[in-house]
Amino acid sequence: MSTILVVEDSVLIRELIREILERAQYDVLEAADGRDALQKLQETLPDLVLMDIQLPFLDGYAVLSQLRHDQRLNRVPVIALTAYAMRSDQEEARRAGFDGYMTKPIDRAALLQMIHGFLTEGRQFSKTRTTKV
Repeated sequence: MSTILVVEDSVLIRELIREILERAQYDVLEAADGRDALQKLQETLPDLVLMDIQLPFLDGYAVLSQLRHDQRLNRVPVIALTAYAMRSDQEEARRAGFDGYMTKPIDRAALLQMIHGFLTEGRQFSKTRTTKV
């Protein structure tokens, strides 16, 4: 069973994502801010990370930068979860090193499809704009 770290400061969104992932038989770890995410990443080696870009203490870009400079963690796929839906935001996330991009509100089917793709087919930048919860 794959382990996914969900990095999201909204308790409600974290709970929603946890429910989606657990129903799909994934193990779920949670972090509420950038510092907590880095600690969880050092303690565990998740198979994939879902990360909000706007986070307290360290934003998603800062966390990603540190993750990409860590030999043990730099190959973990990281999908950006964000309310930013402009094409320029997607391009910025890609240039920063995010492996995927998904806008909020989260589309359950699209999220699970993207996760499955990364976990079974390897790393390839993927972007999905969603319109429903």
